Amino acid sequence: MKISKRAQEVPPSATIAVTARAQELKAQGVDVVGFGAGAPDFDTPEYIKEAAIKSLKAGQTKYTPAAGIVELRTAIANKLKNENGLEYDPAQVIVNIGGKHSVYEAMQAVLDPGDEVILPTPYWVTYPETVKLAGAIPKVVQTDKSTGYKITPAQLKDAINEKTAMLVLNSPNNPGGFTYTPEELRAVAKALEGTNVWVLSDEIYEKLIYGDTKFISFATLSDDACSRTLTLNGFSKTFSMTGWRLGYTAGPIDAIKAMGRLQSHMTSNAVTFGQYAAIEALGAPAAEAIETMRVEFERRGKYMAKRLNSIDGVECAESTGAFYCFPDVSSHYGRTIGGAKIAGSMEFAEALLDQANVALVPGLPFGCDENVRLSFACSLEQITKGLDRLQEWLSK
Repeated sequence: MKISKRAQEVPPSATIAVTARAQELKAQGVDVVGFGAGAPDFDTPEYIKEAAIKSLKAGQTKYTPAAGIVELRTAIANKLKNENGLEYDPAQVIVNIGGKHSVYEAMQAVLDPGDEVILPTPYWVTYPETVKLAGAIPKVVQTDKSTGYKITPAQLKDAINEKTAMLVLNSPNNPGGFTYTPEELRAVAKALEGTNVWVLSDEIYEKLIYGDTKFISFATLSDDACSRTLTLNGFSKTFSMTGWRLGYTAGPIDAIKAMGRLQSHMTSNAVTFGQYAAIEALGAPAAEAIETMRVEFERRGKYMAKRLNSIDGVECAESTGAFYCFPDVSSHYGRTIGGAKIAGSMEFAEALLDQANVALVPGLPFGCDENVRLSFACSLEQITKGLDRLQEWLSK
């Protein structure tokens, strides 16, 4: 029987594929160190789990409005006001089924076939596929380490044409582990003035920032920026709630209403008792739970970057946000290691897993073949073991 061309053309997620392969080997008894995870290794805080149990026992198990219960949308609007300086009515907020759903639905709501979407590298692997599923065209803008892998206003202006419909910004960045400064974002906002380009601002790692990094929501930069920005966030990273599948989008009312109409036919509401737990997640105990994770991630990130830079032929900037290091390993391309010819990041990752039992994600699916991504959302013991193996493997 026929499979749609649309489905055939969508590749599997590279990050999920790496994690699945590592788990498969572990199930066979292989001692694999996995650096592929895009999920915190902390448990969901107890007070959130208790809130879910309470809502279940209270019978919160029925349908809700497709966009989410008004209590949660109000709590999110209050969070955005108090923490981000964004003034949104609850009607300008929609609760989605995880961050991926937020990205997909936002693009379905505002993009038409033939539209172009500017994707600065490195980009999350899901972005180009969701662009194409909307019938639009990814317009990749190649960045490099000279600008910290950030798009410049000049690059942005050069990329914009009459077909440009959206710019995707992700700060703190997955996979790059970098964060745009407020000044850099203001320059981007200025470059967009006078255009009809939406900004999809993915801010899901906003709380995981390190050192003297300052986070700012793109929509706060000006009235013009606010009018063109869809702000995406969620509960997966900040509260270690990856399996709960709760994301949200805030923005101009017409776009949010369009997303709601789509969601009413696609999925209807996010899990009901999870929505009630999410209200509690945004409550008073949140700061302590978040800070515990953030401090530990910062400690691991510093260690990982230092170790990577001590390995011959590896260059890595210290992470300022999220929980990833994104080293340049391209000086090893062209080598043959353990009988495997290392032509690029794909071969690098495959050979490392096969020969040294270390799983990381190649940079090619992120648009940067010179790099690989390592997650430090795992114990310091595992990080040390994995980097020891990487260093030994590269020394062959």
